[in-house]
Parts: sequence; structure tokens; C-alpha cells
Amino acid sequence: MSDTDETHLSIVEESIDDALSSRYLAYSLSTITQRALPDLRDGLKPVHRRILYAMRELKLKPQTGFKKCARVVGDVIGRFHPHGDQAVYDALVRLSQNFAQRYPLVDGQGNFGNIDGDGAAAMRYTEARLTVAAELLLDGIDEDTVDFRVTFSGDDDEPVVLPAGFPNLLANGTSGIAVGMATSVPPHNASELIDASLYLIKHPNASIATLMKFVPGPDFPTGGILVEDPEKMAESYATGRGGFRLRSKWEIEELPRGQWQILITEIPYTVQKSRLIEKLALLIETKKLPLLGDVRDESAEDVRVIIEPKSKTVDPEIFMESLFRLSELEVRVPLNLNVLDKDRRPAVRSLPEALQGWLDHKREVLLRGTNWRLRKIANRLDTLAGYLVAFLNLDEVIRIIREEDDPKAELIKTFTLNDNQAEAILNMRLRSLRKLEEMEIRTEDANLRSERSGLLELLQSETAQWARISSDLREVKKLLAKANDGDKRRTQFAIAPMTTTEEVLEALVVKEPVTIVLSEKGWLRALKGKNVDISGVKFKDGDKADFCVSADTTDKLVLFASNGKFYTLGCDKLPGGRGQGDPIRLLIDMDEHHTIVAMFIFDPARKLLVASSAGYGFIVPEKSVIALKRGGKQVLNVSGAIEASVCVPVTGDQVAVVGENRKVLIYPLSELNEMNRGKGIRLQSYKDGGLSDVLVFNSTDGLFWTSASGRRTAYQDWSLWLGKRAQAGRIAQRGFPGNLRFSPPMGGE
Repeated sequence: MSDTDETHLSIVEESIDDALSSRYLAYSLSTITQRALPDLRDGLKPVHRRILYAMRELKLKPQTGFKKCARVVGDVIGRFHPHGDQAVYDALVRLSQNFAQRYPLVDGQGNFGNIDGDGAAAMRYTEARLTVAAELLLDGIDEDTVDFRVTFSGDDDEPVVLPAGFPNLLANGTSGIAVGMATSVPPHNASELIDASLYLIKHPNASIATLMKFVPGPDFPTGGILVEDPEKMAESYATGRGGFRLRSKWEIEELPRGQWQILITEIPYTVQKSRLIEKLALLIETKKLPLLGDVRDESAEDVRVIIEPKSKTVDPEIFMESLFRLSELEVRVPLNLNVLDKDRRPAVRSLPEALQGWLDHKREVLLRGTNWRLRKIANRLDTLAGYLVAFLNLDEVIRIIREEDDPKAELIKTFTLNDNQAEAILNMRLRSLRKLEEMEIRTEDANLRSERSGLLELLQSETAQWARISSDLREVKKLLAKANDGDKRRTQFAIAPMTTTEEVLEALVVKEPVTIVLSEKGWLRALKGKNVDISGVKFKDGDKADFCVSADTTDKLVLFASNGKFYTLGCDKLPGGRGQGDPIRLLIDMDEHHTIVAMFIFDPARKLLVASSAGYGFIVPEKSVIALKRGGKQVLNVSGAIEASVCVPVTGDQVAVVGENRKVLIYPLSELNEMNRGKGIRLQSYKDGGLSDVLVFNSTDGLFWTSASGRRTAYQDWSLWLGKRAQAGRIAQRGFPGNLRFSPPMGGE
């Protein structure tokens, strides 16, 4: 066969779709099961599991000395994990950081980084050993409690999973991004998890609400304050997906002369302190948070970040709320309990499912360990039976060993021994002969038989198995508490202050007085200062002031247009008064054929009376007319040639209406409806024309109108125009303004 034929035979034809799909599937499965997702049972990814097992093989127990991390990393990548040494070292470093792990699994000696985000020293400088928590995860691994598999080289074996003496998945948490899926589990308090597990053993169908009495929420190594709604947390634990709002812990430090500053003592989990301070400084530099005066780091071993306000008059609660919204002083920690089960299948688990999965693993570890111990007991009893024969026939045994060519076969033949018994006698050291006493052999035999009986009973009773697991968990809880300063909860719970978005946004704006002017041709601008005399203000040719109101930059400007819509603008975002301003239609979405009817400053406690040119109207609370979008908010429904024409404040008990026919009608305010949107009800009847103006006044004060010259004139006897709503009314009093208006529109000149 020629070389050409051999080359032709080695070519495999395959479509690109099939080739890519099969290879990508293999890659994604490898990423999901071998790298990114942790195991439900021990909460570890393969790299972490291999690090802990390699350190155990190096005998780096908590009671022994340290060894160089380079030695550990070398063993890990050489025997178990054929990947980059820096990636393995980074994983080892994270296992040792007490600000990243609630229960560190590695005890580091040297520079292992800090909460500022500084990296660890090189692996040749640092040393490590296992912690008590890691020892609990590995405890019993030599007793056939878990499966082993051959390593990548075929020279060693490695555990598929660790025995996991405590619920490490939830206790230390984890995160990872696989192909098409991810996981994110925040850390929890192990003592609380164990208490919940003990309850779950007795009550397998326990509800989320009941388990949350034991596990009220995550417990982060850096502390902080959880302000998440308990109902939302319960939903997150029930579905395995959700998140938790975590805030920095802060307090007010009083200073001389009435000054104060904020002290941050705990920052959120995974937030680097140096980056947090940099972003706060950037807020000051960009003036996105004008309330913030200065920030400085006075931390030593404990976190101490000082935040100074620009003014002592600002409310500390609102000040902090603005900081929480714009910085990493508050973060949202996600929950995505997507983990691998014992069959290596990824799935999102609820809190009870995660705990029950770990408990089932504990039971399997107990059963396998018990069977392993039974095998050991059987072998030892067999050996003790051989020892007893040797003791009773010691001289003959010595003679056979000294004189016979094949002593093993002769021992088996002479004393009816099995191969293991004969081998044990032959392997016995001479010094052991003095200890070979009948009473000791029989005592050990009796003890082992008694232990075997207890283990057999344990295997036959599920109740006894869970009782043993419960007892072990109580001991584990004591060990963890002793190793972690009592294992007290670090993250506290609180309810976020009922601060509205408006209050916070208002706090972000520097309060300055302005005078807002809208011209007849629709040009809007804000002049500095209140009650500015606009007589000297320049306008475009043929234009003049139409509306003018005084306000602060923290106020909201409300405009009511002839299309029945209300528009809202922040006074801090209005164009300045140096130029002509900006066209109003650049700031709001309003058609050219519509005009502004009223312009005023928002007052949430006030009510408004709105009416159309057809004489229909109603009362609307001012707090319900705020528009969140440029397109405005439709309140008064109009159509065709009918337009919105009036918007006046409700400041009395009587309504005065004047039509284009100069007829005036007055009736009690109680005859009008209050609603949030609609066409309204008829205010006055007309044969010709429509509505001109409306006014709400107090009957005790009387009715007045304001002339074009600004003169205020009273109705001599306004009760003559009293009637009922929707009547035609009577001709207005002599001298009533020719523009048929009681007063200029809201904000009008």
C-alpha cells in the first residue's frame, strides 16, 4: 500500500455542524463537571479538592508545621491537577483568606493578600497547612467512605468527593461560570446550618419558613448588614435563585462644634476596600455626589473608613442612602444554587434540597465507614484466633519456624489455620511474644465482637444511623466553634430606612435659588436667584415672558399643556439663564400645535382643578400628576378641537366659573369629583363658546379678580352668582376683565 493510500484512509469526512457540536459538547461538559461547578456533597471544585488532598498526603495537619506553598503546588500539578501553577496557587490563596472564606480551609503563613485587593506573595515565600475545618472535610477518607479514581497520569488515585464533615457548600459558599450556566452561593454560618440539619433529620418535610428560623440568611466573613426583605429571602431559598442586599456597617461619630462624620467599620463581601475608596473619591471629583465632602482610609487591622459630609445640616440617613445607591457601600450578592449532585448532574437546588443532599452524603459516608470497620474487625478477629493458637502452642510454633523448610504450610497443616492466620504468626516480631497473653487476646476479641454487634445493629436501623449522624454533627459544631472564636454570626439584619427615591435624588442636588422663565414662543431657562426682576431680561425678537416662577434647584417643575398632559422637569436640569434658554419641545415630547397652560412648582400636599375648553373638569391630587417620562402623563382627556385650558390650585370651598359668554357661575367645591384621570364632569353650560377661567376661593374671604394692571378687585356680592353645577350662570359684574380671567394662569405673567 502506498503512502498516498495510507493518507487517504486516515481522512474522516464529517460535517462541520456535527464536528463542532460534538467537540463543543465535550468541552462544555468538561467545564461544567471538572472546573466551574462545585459538588453538592462537599461544596468543592476539583482544584480545591485536589489541593486539600495533596496537603493531607504531605501530612500538613493543623498540629504539624508549615511547608512551602511551592511544594504544595508542585505536588498538586504533578500528581493530580495538570494545569497552570499560578491558577492552583491562586486557588490555594483564596482558601486561606479570612475575608474571602467564612471558614478558611488553609492556614497560611506569610503574605496571603488583604481586603484592599493586594495580591499574595510568591509561592516560594509563603507556607501553608490545613485548618480544623479542612480536617473535618477530610476526616474518614482512609476508611473507604468515598470513591477514588485514577489520576490523569495513572500513577495515583484521587478522591471523587470528600467525606465532608460539615456543610461546606453553604458554609463557605462558592462561585463559578461554566458553559451556559453559572453558580453563586454566598457563605453562611456553619452552626446555624448544623442546627437546621439536625431539625431536618427529625422533620424531613420542614418548610422554608421553619428552616429560616435556624438559617435566617447568609453570614459573610466581612460582616455587613443584610437589608433584604425576609419574604424575598425566603423565596430565594425556596427556588435556589435570588439575591441579598448587603450594606456596609456604619455609625455616626460626633465631632466638636456640632460637626459629625460617618465611620465605616465593615464593608460588603467581595468588595476591595481600595477600589471602594477610589470610586468614592471619583464621585467627589465628578460632583455626582455633592453632599460628599471627603473620604479617607484610617484602617489598620480593622476596617476604618471615614466619610465626611459637605454640610452638617444634611440628614445622615439620606446622606448614607445616596452613598448606598451610588457606590459599593451596598452590593447585591446573588444566589444561584446550581451544583452537581452525586451523579454529576447540574441542577438548581433549594435550601432544604442542598442540606438534604449533604445529609444523604453523610449517611452514605457513615454506612461505607461502618462496612469498612466491619471488614477490619473480621480480619482482626481472624488474626486473634491465630494468635491464640500460637500462644497455647508457643513451643511447637517456635520449633516449626526454626526447623521446617516451609513453616507456613506446616503451621496451616498442624493447627488447622488459614493463610492469613499463618502469615500473621510468621510476621510477628520476637518482642511481641512477651505481650502474647491469653487474657489480653480474649479481652480484645470480646471487645471487637461487641463492637461488631453494635455496628451490625447500626446498619440495620435507619433511626440509629441518623442518631449517630446527629451526635457527630453536635461534636463538629463544638469543634468549629472552638476553632472560630465561638462561631458567632458576623452579618447582622436590619430594615432599610423608608427613604423615597425623590428624597435621595433631592439630596444629590445642591440647593440653589432660581427663577424659571418660559417665553410665549416656548423658550425655557433658569436665572440665578429668586424673584428676579425679568423686566431687563432679553428675549428673541417678537417674544416675551409668558410664565415665571421662583424655585430651588431641588424642586420639580410641573407644566400643564393644552393636550391635557402634565410634564415634569427637575429644576437642576434646566438650561441656564446666560443665553436664550432651550426650546421647551427639546425637553418634553409635545406637539407643535399644543401650548403650555400652566407652569408651577410641585407641591405634593396640594390639589388641582383641571378643566377643558368645553367646560368639563375635575379635581386631581397634585402628587398623582408627576410624569416620569418625557412624553408626560395624560390626566385630562380631550379630543378634536377641545383643549385643556385651565389648571388652578384648590384653596377654598367655592368654585367660580366664567365662560366666553361673560357669564359667571359659583357653587360649592363639594359638587366636583376627585379623580386621577378622565374627561371630568360639566362645570358650566354654554349655548355659544366655552370655558374661559375657573377659580377656587374661600367663602369667608370673598371673590376677587385681578386686572391686567395687577389691580385686585372684589365682587361686591358674589352670592348673587350662586347656583348649581352645570348651570349657565349670570353676566359678570361690571368692570370684570376683558380677558375673562379671574387671575393669570399658574406661573403666568
